[in-house]
Amino acid sequence: MTGALVWLRDDLRLADNPALRAAIDHGGDVTVAYVLDEDSPGIRAIGAASRWWIHHSLSALDAELQERGSRLVLRRGAAADVIDALVADSGADAVYWNRRYGPAERDVDAGIKAALHDRGTEAHSFAANLLWEPWTVLTGQGEAYKVFTPFWNAVQAMPEPRHPLPKPRDLPAPASVDGDTLDDWGLLPTRPDWAGGLRDSWTPGEQGAQRQLEHFVEHALEDYDQRDEPAMESTSGLSPYLRWGEISPYQVWHRLHERLEPAQRQHASAFLRQLAWREFNWNEYFHCDDIATVNVRRGFDAFPWRDVSEAELDRWRTGTTGFDLVDAGMRELWHTGVMHNRVRLAAGSFLVKNLLVDWRVGEQWFWDTLVDADAANNPANWQWVAGSGFDAAPYFRVFNPDRQLERFDPHREYVHRWVPAEELRPEPMVDLKATRQRALDAYEQMRRS
Repeated sequence: MTGALVWLRDDLRLADNPALRAAIDHGGDVTVAYVLDEDSPGIRAIGAASRWWIHHSLSALDAELQERGSRLVLRRGAAADVIDALVADSGADAVYWNRRYGPAERDVDAGIKAALHDRGTEAHSFAANLLWEPWTVLTGQGEAYKVFTPFWNAVQAMPEPRHPLPKPRDLPAPASVDGDTLDDWGLLPTRPDWAGGLRDSWTPGEQGAQRQLEHFVEHALEDYDQRDEPAMESTSGLSPYLRWGEISPYQVWHRLHERLEPAQRQHASAFLRQLAWREFNWNEYFHCDDIATVNVRRGFDAFPWRDVSEAELDRWRTGTTGFDLVDAGMRELWHTGVMHNRVRLAAGSFLVKNLLVDWRVGEQWFWDTLVDADAANNPANWQWVAGSGFDAAPYFRVFNPDRQLERFDPHREYVHRWVPAEELRPEPMVDLKATRQRALDAYEQMRRS
């Protein structure tokens, strides 16, 4: 009797899941497993908001599997040890997974694939979570693109991404193996339970992802040209679903291409370009060191960051800086687990340039509080703001939060959503003009050194 093991990671869906499709085609029983790996070398433990998300996403996935005659097996530990044990327990003669692209993840996966081959077990990996795998998009010199626009031009000239695979109606029964329960993992906050805003804002899981995509396409896409206005409901809301693979970029790409008719062409094309930014960030991560800890532009290793007090950092974290746009964004982040992209730029610039705090401090806070924090986009976006990444904003570009407010939220609809008008506001914690000049002086000091 043959059998297959499907190892899920950032691909928590049944539709358009090449590893699952291959396991079904293999024949025999199919065991679907998720491994919570916080022990393998170099693997970054997920943040608190992400832990809340995957608890509910895994619960939703298990329910869908059970509807189809299967179930989700949960195990925790270093992936190499857990997969070895699952193969032994299930009797699987083949293991399937969808590829990951971070350096530590690739090392783990390569080691597991080699060990499985040594013991005579098939191991196959598939492209599922990026439209263009990093080694397929290179310059004429065989190097990674370091500027987004040439990258975007290159991928537009490539063959159209494949069409998504359908969701299986039924699944072969899994092998009889035991596993953990979600409650065993303690992923949800309890003392205190700070996740009320997340529950109000999101429905994790594949069905929630599909509903969000349809809502965007049918109701918000026509307003996408107003996406820089945080009070508008014009963004896709798909980022956490893409991060956890509850929807694939192939599904999004082809659903948007259905709207490339004259009336929607401009909006759909603009969104697909943003989807390509996600790909560009992963391309950057694939070709670099750990971009959450290492400056892409190594000259920034000499940047004179300030050592700031926890009290100063807490004013930024809690949205009490005295600058309304920054404060509204930080409160939106705490309540919903996301922040509007335009406001992320203002909040990030304020920390890095007006407070002169190392971008890695902000990246870590967002890693812990964002439900869409992934290992490429989160640090790449912080390095963009700091000026230390590929295709980064020039360091002398300092986002003035008051001017950003005047331009993008002139009627304060967004600000008053998160900072009530009657609330007593604290005094601004810095002088914007003076701290902008301090940031520019620090940049010149770095350049001279």
